[in-house]
Amino acid sequence: MEFTVSKTDLVRELNLSQGVVEKKTTIPILSNVLIEAAGEHVQLTATDLELGIRCLCPARVSKEGSGTIPVRRLLDYARLLPDVDINIKVLENHWVSLQCGRSRTRMAGISRESFPQLPEMPPALAEIPMAALASMIGKTIFAISSEDSRFTLNGALLYLKSQGMLMVSTDGHRLAYVESATEVSGVVAPYRALLPRKAMGEILKLAQEVQADAVVKFSGDENHLFFQLGDRLLISRKLTGTFPDYERVLPKEQHRTVTLSKDEVRAAIERVAQFADERSRAIRLQFAPGEVKVFSSISETGESEESLPAEYDDVTVEIGFNAQYLLEFLRAVSEEQVTFSFKDPHSAAEVRPAGTPEGYQYRYVVMPMRI
Repeated sequence: MEFTVSKTDLVRELNLSQGVVEKKTTIPILSNVLIEAAGEHVQLTATDLELGIRCLCPARVSKEGSGTIPVRRLLDYARLLPDVDINIKVLENHWVSLQCGRSRTRMAGISRESFPQLPEMPPALAEIPMAALASMIGKTIFAISSEDSRFTLNGALLYLKSQGMLMVSTDGHRLAYVESATEVSGVVAPYRALLPRKAMGEILKLAQEVQADAVVKFSGDENHLFFQLGDRLLISRKLTGTFPDYERVLPKEQHRTVTLSKDEVRAAIERVAQFADERSRAIRLQFAPGEVKVFSSISETGESEESLPAEYDDVTVEIGFNAQYLLEFLRAVSEEQVTFSFKDPHSAAEVRPAGTPEGYQYRYVVMPMRI
């Protein structure tokens, strides 16, 4: 195999491919990217057996063929080359020769025979606007559980219907729910699947490489989910198991509501959290007539308190929260104001963008902390 490719094009596609590869793997071939040259393109494939990606890169192919190269080493080296074309040639012993200007390099590859076979994408079930999908992921990915033992919570529930779609994630302490009214074409029947966190992160990376009006062709089989975006295909293994009944968690009614400036409350929490316990990240919010106080528990390092004006005339209620949980929501919201709804210090509180955001509904439920 031999081909010539633009350094810029190669680095862009390798950068997407290397995100899929595990940094530490006991299977050497999984550290490599499979390169297949044919026609006017080279196809790059990378996988960690749970997630896979295929990318097409324009190239001048002198000799068709295939080979595998360590993806991180190739990417790190290619980034340092000048912005000119690179000639890549796979030799008979699986070593790879790279020539760029006056630079000549050889690196060891592995036979493609042991590279895993990725499944082929079935016919598309839906066409999803990429901007809407990326927005939903950005609003839910931080609430996914990081505990490996809670397998069904290591991703988000994706629910597609012709009138729109919704995504839900939870780690047992909080729940993020976002429903989009964006029309999803091609959906014949409602479709539910559990999308792993790593796949969600890679979709966000793909979204940064395309135009705002790009559309994702989505499909799924018994074990995998497929996201086709132009010349790039992301393949993710489904999470198995049953996602919790999120509708039971969403509060039906909250007796008390306070609307605050998002930027003001976020800045106050960020400052006060500097004096919170490093493990629990616990702070208190006191809702009192005319104001909301944000303060940290007294610790060995000090204490802090901030006061925010608020239109509130009910009884004083003080609730403990994990500061990080609140900040992650506040950083994901684009609206200028947010609404805190609560019943008492012992019940789940809900935070959402104030008013009625156009095109979507965003609800964030947080369990209180005992401090």
